[in-house]
Amino acid sequence: MENELKQFVDSLLIRQVEVDTLNSLTRIFDQLTAKSFSSFITQSFQSLCALKNWAWNCLGDDSSKWIYQPEYLSLFHALSSFHRNIIFYQESIDNDIKASLLIPETNDQIDRVFQYINQSHDDNDPFIIIVGQYFDNLSFFLRENPEFDTSLIFRHINQSLAQNYLMTDQFKIYLDQLQQTELPKAIFTGKQLFYIKTCSFSLGSYLIARTQNFVFTSEEIINHIGRDYLQIMNIHTQRIETWNKEFLNVIGYLTGLVLACSWWGGGKSFAIKILLPTEQVTYDLIQSLIRIISYEPYQKYNRLEQPTKELILIYIISELLLFIIQTQSINRIFSCNPSYTKTLCEIAETSLYPFTSLCIYFMLGEILPEDKLKEMKFATHVECFFYSILEQAWHHPMRKYKQLPLSFLLRSSVSFSKNDAITQKIADLQLLSFFMEMSDEYPIVYDFIWGFSFNHDIQQQLHQNTPFIHKLTRLSNQATDEQIRKAVDGILWNLQVHQQSHPSSDISSQNTFDIMISYSHKDKSLCKQIYDELTRRNYR
Repeated sequence: MENELKQFVDSLLIRQVEVDTLNSLTRIFDQLTAKSFSSFITQSFQSLCALKNWAWNCLGDDSSKWIYQPEYLSLFHALSSFHRNIIFYQESIDNDIKASLLIPETNDQIDRVFQYINQSHDDNDPFIIIVGQYFDNLSFFLRENPEFDTSLIFRHINQSLAQNYLMTDQFKIYLDQLQQTELPKAIFTGKQLFYIKTCSFSLGSYLIARTQNFVFTSEEIINHIGRDYLQIMNIHTQRIETWNKEFLNVIGYLTGLVLACSWWGGGKSFAIKILLPTEQVTYDLIQSLIRIISYEPYQKYNRLEQPTKELILIYIISELLLFIIQTQSINRIFSCNPSYTKTLCEIAETSLYPFTSLCIYFMLGEILPEDKLKEMKFATHVECFFYSILEQAWHHPMRKYKQLPLSFLLRSSVSFSKNDAITQKIADLQLLSFFMEMSDEYPIVYDFIWGFSFNHDIQQQLHQNTPFIHKLTRLSNQATDEQIRKAVDGILWNLQVHQQSHPSSDISSQNTFDIMISYSHKDKSLCKQIYDELTRRNYR
């Protein structure tokens, strides 16, 4: 097969393209199996790179010469499917090799593609549909491998998309079309989907990985699309049963762009405040997002272990919901709508896609009361995935797992330390030393260890680590950060070495107490009642 590929690719490059050559190449890619992918790529790497360059050059040539020939279309679709499989299902292939097989070589190749898109007067030009597939593959690749955001090609692609498509009146016209109550299928033309779906997906995948400057700010982008996005969500999430696959894609990728603008720079931009200026607007968007992820026909995607386009879109929508929960005052919304929490619990427990499950567990960690959080059951595959991504993020040079900074993962999961099952698993797997290792760089880890330290097995492991106990004692006396000192004192108290770290001579008479209440998380509600009653009777 490898020799055949080289022969046919050489034929493409040195003589006029023949139909038999195109058909033979299509057949090779159609016959590939999952087991043969890795060896095929290794042995045919140079030919595959040459074929990639031929394809991008072909896309940048006058498409009228070939676009209506079915043999060309079949080959481009086969190549697109091949590239998608490389991105998602071939973990054994090095990411640099994947990049070489996907990313065009020059800005000129990209500029010529954009030129022909702009010159096309056919809204359903098959050329635009094929180009959309190629750009979507680049976006999927960047989403899976955000370290490639430094690529000058990705920068050029996304600056061009932002300037020439996103921030234009035509983009706004397409958004206006989507605010109609009834959306006929004919509205989803190839050109409209390129603007709304492909551009949004590319920019969302690129910007969420960026911390540096871009041609537009996140606030400018949200000012341009935010109000229309909210209106589209309000109108159409009331009737999800009418959605077709194209509209699900549009909603998912628009949401990804909104998420990227909100998260840009670690969530420090003002874009989310522009998007959600009032509590009512926040409530409406939360309601819309929950309607989508809880829609029963979409639950079949959550029960798939391997990623699909639909599954990734559901995950993107879940990510935005998590970001809103973490950054906005939403307690009243969930307390007034207990069905929302119930829905999230059901999805977390049944989803087989670990990204979605973990994202929803993060949400539950923000909104559940402590007694419910303590008893929450975590699916085994989610527990294993959680420990794995923490470890991968810790050992990544940028302290990231894909687009997710380790600081975000820790902040989102600190409430897990109050869960009995998670704490016991930490003890059983001897993972406490891993958290100790992270504590110098990420002080929030002391809150984790404090939560873990209510567990007897964890207490024994801590007692066996004398250097760490000495470190805690020193921090108890010297730390200037109140939260660090509070967590450290809590750990020492649970280990019954609190008095050594705070000698009684340092405690003034007015700060002595009549009664000390020691409790586990399970007894917190009862102990709060005891505390309130003792306080009422003037005990200290």
